[in-house]
Amino acid sequence: MQPSDDIVYLKGVGPSRAKVLAAELGIRTCGDLLQYFPFRHIDRSQQSTIASLHDENQYVVLRGTVSNMQTVSTGRYRERLTVDFSDGTGTLQLVWFQGTKWVREKLKPGVKYLIMGKPAIFNGQWQMTHPELEVCSGECVVDSTRGQVLPTTHYPLPTNFLPVYTTTEKMKQHGLGTRAMARLTETLVTSLGGIDETLPKEVISRYRLLGRREALITIHYPDSMQQLDAARTRLKFEELFFMQLDYQWAHSERQQHSAGRIFASVGDYFNRFYNEKIPFPLTGAQKRVIKEIREDMRSGHQMNRLLQGDVGSGKTLVALMCMLLAVDNGSQACLMAPTEILATQHYNTFLTMLDGLGLNVELLIGSVRPADKRTMKQRIASGETHIVIGTHALIEDDVSFRDLGLVVIDEQHRFGVEQRSKLWAKATPPPHVLVMTATPIPRTLAMTVYGDLDCSVIDELPPGRQPVRTYHRTEPNRPKVFAFLKQQIDAGRQVYVVYPLIHESEKLDLKDLIDGLEMVQNYFPRPQYHVSMLHGGLTAEEKAFEMQRFKQGLTHIMVATTVIEVGVDVPNATVMVIENAEHFGLSQLHQLRGRVGRGGGQSYCILMTKDQLSYASQERIRTMCSTTDGFQIAEADLRLRGPGDMQGLQQSGMLDLKIASIVDDEPLVAAARNEVRDLLATDPTLAAHPMLQDYIRHSKNKMLWGKIS
Repeated sequence: MQPSDDIVYLKGVGPSRAKVLAAELGIRTCGDLLQYFPFRHIDRSQQSTIASLHDENQYVVLRGTVSNMQTVSTGRYRERLTVDFSDGTGTLQLVWFQGTKWVREKLKPGVKYLIMGKPAIFNGQWQMTHPELEVCSGECVVDSTRGQVLPTTHYPLPTNFLPVYTTTEKMKQHGLGTRAMARLTETLVTSLGGIDETLPKEVISRYRLLGRREALITIHYPDSMQQLDAARTRLKFEELFFMQLDYQWAHSERQQHSAGRIFASVGDYFNRFYNEKIPFPLTGAQKRVIKEIREDMRSGHQMNRLLQGDVGSGKTLVALMCMLLAVDNGSQACLMAPTEILATQHYNTFLTMLDGLGLNVELLIGSVRPADKRTMKQRIASGETHIVIGTHALIEDDVSFRDLGLVVIDEQHRFGVEQRSKLWAKATPPPHVLVMTATPIPRTLAMTVYGDLDCSVIDELPPGRQPVRTYHRTEPNRPKVFAFLKQQIDAGRQVYVVYPLIHESEKLDLKDLIDGLEMVQNYFPRPQYHVSMLHGGLTAEEKAFEMQRFKQGLTHIMVATTVIEVGVDVPNATVMVIENAEHFGLSQLHQLRGRVGRGGGQSYCILMTKDQLSYASQERIRTMCSTTDGFQIAEADLRLRGPGDMQGLQQSGMLDLKIASIVDDEPLVAAARNEVRDLLATDPTLAAHPMLQDYIRHSKNKMLWGKIS
């Protein structure tokens, strides 16, 4: 068999099973099956005894005989088969709910069997449901997933390591349980033809990797754990190598072929702002990042840069100064934010900071009156407007620019690729693109998924900022927590109290804002205290009114949902209380905590949770209390959640890895990245590597995350 052969022709498949394999697993060719790797192996030589069983979650192999078969009817056409299994040290009950007829007919008392599975205690007795069975000696093997008994000559496993594959219910209904899948992979590897090598010879030699054919066979049927590890290393490296080749090739292509506007001048707007308007000295990190962006915008290539910076690090000021560079060179600039609250805040900040410079700044959001919106769009189209701040309203079809030169996207993970691309398409040649995030990206993600992006990091906080102190408290501590809030309010400070829900939910055992508001008002009664409420169900005008009162210090406590998660800036607010903190992810907790600590005084974050927490929740709370470093938090989040959920990558399909893990295989990620970088440096067209050229030709239509605009 060849890897390109249709799976239907593999012995044991046929048309019916081929349809199931294609529908359930996307397996259409023999090569697809070869790359459907087992998720674990059972070492049949490592046998336990019934007397030694102690862990219900441990997969075990036992050797013994069967006796005392009993069938009990459990309903119409349904029955349960129980069998006693003994190994001389004790007895365990085997249970089948399906395939009982075949198992009952073929199991023979006195015959030695190996059984494999996870035992559990039921009614005080060890039990194993639908175990894998194999005859130790004799003439047959029982495939309990289908209820079939097969001669041992049909299943001569080459090693003691039995591969275990993930299957689905539909597959099992068509006789494609894990043992059947093992028979198919064995049939394939024993009849396999040639397999082309994919990695350069020098790479294989440098890292002492197995050849591709050997690795693909060994991953299914190893002779030892050392050999299995070697196969995994080879296949992981290959997967990461080609992921890196995708991104670095795309980056190289963009650098060579994407013409960009040349912003050569540092003009009057930038210089006057820098010399007259900046309220405090720029940090070294801000200066470095502005220099990196400046080099991009005068290089003649279209900028595609990611700006990372922890909450409060001064990303917005950097973005504004870069927008002034665009305006100085005769272009317009726009900033797109995910919420009207954040867009409005940016607008007000820009108006204050740019006062007296003679720049026209517009705020384009959904709540603007239609008549005002029409005239605003006319000013934008004519070029009268220099800078536009907005939400999704910016990407409406009837919004056009005279000359859009720079696009800034704040909290970029809140927008889809298609939304970002609509802004990119509003100018020819395409505008420079700067995307910002206050959710730091772990190093391994930056090396992989963001490989096509130039990255800048603001890793300093402005002078005078103090790290937020974070504490974990449970319900019995609430009186002390509220007493502390009163101390802060009496000292002239303000407080946020954040709830996960607006209204009570029957499905979720979580505190809600409406009940929480009543509780807070009881602890902090009028007229001494003023409490406001902010959530997504309010109109834009109501939200703006409540935020303005809070900014002016007219309310002491803002009871809110996560609508305040991004961008809300009230330096006098020094305490953030997060109710049901175990319900939030690490990045969201970090964002919420970033709403305080924005002034010169000491700030606090209090994580309120229930008493009993899951392991993951405990880890999140422990991480939040131990560090304020966004990159450490991002790394912890990556370990806890995996890469799928981070930055919306699960939906984008960018980390569809079969065997490698960017969390666990960081050294391999770095090695693959370095190999591809060096390869493209010495052979930029891949002329000396025709197999890699062929791969690039076939992968050019892939959607790469780095093509962010």
